[in-house]
Amino acid sequence: MNLNRRNALSLLTGAAIAPATRAFAQQGYPSSTVTIELPLAPGTGGDALVRIYADALQTTLGKPVVVKNAPGAALMIAAIDISKAQPDGLTLMMTVSSTLTINPVLYKVMPYNADKDFAPISLYVKSPFTLVVGADSPIKTARDLVAAAKANPGKLNFGSLGIGTMQHLSMELVMDQFGVKLNHVPYRATPQQTTDIASGNVDVGFVEAAAPQGLIRDGKLRPLAVTSGARFTMYPDVPTLAEAFDTPGLEAVSWHVMMAPAATPRAVIERLHQEMNKITGSADFKAKATDLGLLPIDSPSLDGIASFIKSEQDRWGGLIKKIGIAGTQ
Repeated sequence: MNLNRRNALSLLTGAAIAPATRAFAQQGYPSSTVTIELPLAPGTGGDALVRIYADALQTTLGKPVVVKNAPGAALMIAAIDISKAQPDGLTLMMTVSSTLTINPVLYKVMPYNADKDFAPISLYVKSPFTLVVGADSPIKTARDLVAAAKANPGKLNFGSLGIGTMQHLSMELVMDQFGVKLNHVPYRATPQQTTDIASGNVDVGFVEAAAPQGLIRDGKLRPLAVTSGARFTMYPDVPTLAEAFDTPGLEAVSWHVMMAPAATPRAVIERLHQEMNKITGSADFKAKATDLGLLPIDSPSLDGIASFIKSEQDRWGGLIKKIGIAGTQ
């Protein structure tokens, strides 16, 4: 057999085997229980949402799907576990943006490689924040905040959940955008942060979108803006950051993504991507996500997720370097 004919037959054989291999991988998967590990505590909004789609996946896949909570260590425990897991699609990770975009720049030593250890499956919700002040604050709008900061340099303060959190970096983004400086007051928990803002002990802060709902309803907090690209249904009369500052494209959100170990077969990744699209694209899922204070989105393609994560790494990693906190944790 001449070389050209042999090569042609090899190509034809490979083309025939590839679909068969993909079909076999999809049909044979999963062989046993699937575990979804996440860095959030039980009872959080993200945890509740994972349990919703875990139940749906269990029905679709025909095998048990269990949820394992692994909070702590700056949201890195789940990522460490998944980076070392067998790439068979039986151990998956739901994680949030900071695991992949902030921690790799903020921390001196990283126990996983955000670029090489994981394969994206589904990017299904964004988690917006609400910029709030106390109800008695003279600051009535987001532009008032910038004006007050310029008129009183170094005197206003803002609360967040600590250095490098999205609440902290969202305010750093605003300060960088408008050339103002506010003093940072870190908190251990959102209730402490919101209570101090409501009482006037702290001037302003970004908080998870649903967290201040009760205090806003009771007239103790005033919302100035939401950080999502579009208005948030929980606060339909509150402008977006882009609207409040007349700055198109200004957005500061966390997001939730499902990942698998990097070497997981592409066929398994594709099947999970398809199944997740069906679940998270349903009206019921979107309504439940919205009720939890999250913003459901239609997942990009697998390549689209990877591109989005890269753009977010560049954006937030660049800000961390610019404000001088890279490698400080």
